[in-house]
Amino acid sequence: MNEPIISPRESYISVTDQITGIVLKRPASWGWWIGFAFSFMLLSVLGASLFWLFYKGVGIWGINVPVAWGTAIINYVWWIEIAQGGTFISAVLLLFHQEWRTSVNRFTEAVTLFALVCAGLFPLIHMGRPQYAFFLAPYPNSLGMWPQFLSPLVWDFFAVSIYATVSILFWYLGMIPDLATLRDTTDHKYLRRLYAILCFGWRNSGRHWHHYETTYRVIAALAAPLVISVHSIVGLDFAYTIVPGWHSTIFPPFFVAGAIFSGFAMVLTLLVPIRAVYGLHGLITMRHIENMAKLMLTMGMFVLFGHCSEYFMTWYGGDIYEQYRVIHSAIGPYASAFYISMACTALAIQPLWFQRVRRSPLLLFVIAILVNIGMWAERFFNIVASLHTDYLPSSWHIYHTTFWDWSTYIGTFGLFLSLLFLFVRFLPIVSMAEVRHLINRSGTE
Repeated sequence: MNEPIISPRESYISVTDQITGIVLKRPASWGWWIGFAFSFMLLSVLGASLFWLFYKGVGIWGINVPVAWGTAIINYVWWIEIAQGGTFISAVLLLFHQEWRTSVNRFTEAVTLFALVCAGLFPLIHMGRPQYAFFLAPYPNSLGMWPQFLSPLVWDFFAVSIYATVSILFWYLGMIPDLATLRDTTDHKYLRRLYAILCFGWRNSGRHWHHYETTYRVIAALAAPLVISVHSIVGLDFAYTIVPGWHSTIFPPFFVAGAIFSGFAMVLTLLVPIRAVYGLHGLITMRHIENMAKLMLTMGMFVLFGHCSEYFMTWYGGDIYEQYRVIHSAIGPYASAFYISMACTALAIQPLWFQRVRRSPLLLFVIAILVNIGMWAERFFNIVASLHTDYLPSSWHIYHTTFWDWSTYIGTFGLFLSLLFLFVRFLPIVSMAEVRHLINRSGTE
C-alpha cells in the first residue's frame, strides 16, 4: 500500500501552527546562530576574494593560455545546474499533477533562486572588468553597435535573466497565500503591516484564488521549458566551439540531464538535515524522500548514458583528436578528476536501486554529497582537460588552481547558505496553502 503524501496526524490547523511557529513563535536556536555565523564567515571570505580580484585582476587565478576558462566558468556551470532541480520539482511536477511536490516545492524554489545568485556572480567577475558587463545586454550603445547575437555568451544573458525573472515570480506568487496567513497569525503590529504589504491585500476570496491558480499555472508553463533551454544554452557555450571534447551535439541534452541530477542531489543534501532539525517528518514524509531519490537515480542513469554515448561516438567517428582526448582523460594529468567524477556520479548512485537505501535519510545524504562532488569534478575535467591540449602541441599548458580560485568558490557557499538560513528563519519553508488544500482534498475523498 502506498504511503500517504501527508502524514495522517497532520491536520489543517496543525500544519499552520507548525510552519508559522517556526517563523513567528520559535526563537532562533543556538544551532541557527552558529550556522548563520559560519555562513557569514564564508561570505566574508568571498568579499575578501572579490576585493583582491578587482584590485589585482584575474591573474590571481590559475588561468593561462590556453586554459582561459578556469574555476569561474566551472563554478558558474555547477551553480546553474543546482538551480535546475528546484524548477523541475516546482513547475514541471505541478503541470503533471504530482501532488507529492507540495511539501518540498517552496524549499526547492528558494534553492533555485539562491543558486542563481551564486551562478550569476561568476560571468561578471570572470570578465576581468565587471564594470563593462552591461555590454552583454542587447541595447544599442553610443557607437551604434549591437552585441554579437551569434555568440552563446549573449544567449546566456537572455537565458539566465529570463530564468531568474520567472523563478522569482513563481517563488513569490506561491508565497502570497502563506504571507497572508502570517499576517493573520502574528501579534506583532509592525510584522502584520509588513506581511500585509507583501501579500498584496490577499483576502482568501474565491476571486483571489481563481486569479492566483490561473497565474500560478501560467508561470509554471513558462518555467518548465526554461529547465531545458537554460542549460541547453550553457551546453552550447561549449558545443559551439571546435575544441576537442566540446564540439558535440550531445552536450545540450547531456547538460540538461546533469543539471537536474545535480539539482536533486543538492535539494536532498539540504532537505534531509532541515527535515530532522525542524521536525517536519509529518509534512516531508519518506514518500517525498524516496521519490526524489528515484528521480535522482533516473537522471543519474541519463548522465551515465550520455558518457557512454560520448565515448562510443568518439570511437565510431574516428577523429584522432577526440580519441586522444578520451585516452588522455584516463592517463593524463587530470585523470584523478575523471575517476572522481565517474565514481561519484556513476557508481555512488547504484545503491539507489534498493528501497532500503532510498528510504534511509542518512545514506541519501551521503550519496547526494558524493553526487555534488562528482558533478563539480566532472565540470572541472570537461573544461580543463579539453582546453589544456588543443590542436597546437606547442601551446599546451598544465592548469593549476590557486588559493584565490578556492576561496572564491568556497565563499559562494557562504552567500548561498546565508540566504538559506535567512529564508528558513523568516519565511515559511513549506507551502501551507498547498498542503492544506491537499489535506482538504484527501478528507473529501
